[in-house]
Amino acid sequence: MKNEHGKDQPRQSSENSERHTPKRENIATLCPDLETRNLTYHFPNGMKGLCQVNVSFYKGEFVLLAGRNGSGKTLLARHLVGLLRPTEGAVFFRGAPLPSCLDKARQKVGLVFQDADSQIIGQTIEEELRFGPENLGLPEGEIQSRVESVIHLLGLEHNLLTPPARLSGGEKRRLAIGGILTLQPELLILDEPFANLDYPGIVSVLRLLLHLKDKGIGIVLITHELEKALAHADRLVILEKGRIVEDGPTQAIAPKAGQYGLHPLDFSRTPLETCTWLPR
Repeated sequence: MKNEHGKDQPRQSSENSERHTPKRENIATLCPDLETRNLTYHFPNGMKGLCQVNVSFYKGEFVLLAGRNGSGKTLLARHLVGLLRPTEGAVFFRGAPLPSCLDKARQKVGLVFQDADSQIIGQTIEEELRFGPENLGLPEGEIQSRVESVIHLLGLEHNLLTPPARLSGGEKRRLAIGGILTLQPELLILDEPFANLDYPGIVSVLRLLLHLKDKGIGIVLITHELEKALAHADRLVILEKGRIVEDGPTQAIAPKAGQYGLHPLDFSRTPLETCTWLPR
């Protein structure tokens, strides 16, 4: 199927449109938290990094954004939070162009980088968690309340004065997430959050993400390792050469993953619910 610009549209099942698109009676009142429309990005040398990307993300969804290395996943994530500007097309936050509401959007949508060390700037765990609320100019009582709430969630309450450099990889990743949680976001984008973590670190991060999902926070998990979290995803989006080639319910899209250089999954042999690194 071609769009109005003559470009191929990603294949979507009818189940996807029914499950993930607002019902007709709710369209007037419900819009995506984040949406891209014909998003295209050219590198300075003229090469296309993203091409005609149309995708939406809603509060409360757990979405896996997958693709082989170099497919454009990180580029898309950086556009979603305004770190890059598109060559063509646009990003919208709750229906408004992102540049017109960037400060508000960055309080409600957080991006966790693949390298936690590049994101953590506090000299202690407490400093890191206080940084965001202090920048917002919140009262001291509110700052302390948010820090205490998040520190318990992270399981680091006995280490407030510990320098982040002394933390394990999994603890650093959780701290990077915690620094965003003190801003009370409604959508969290994580770029390869399991990279370079051992098994206990992966389990600790995944459990934290599932807890956030249960609280209604939307999760966009960028990965090329589907088998670690696929069982928990409501939706699977696959990028290939800067284009969205698949977007739909996990059960429908995952068997096609092998076409795009991802781990192929045969649900007749490997049930979807077993595609997780959480201990069973």
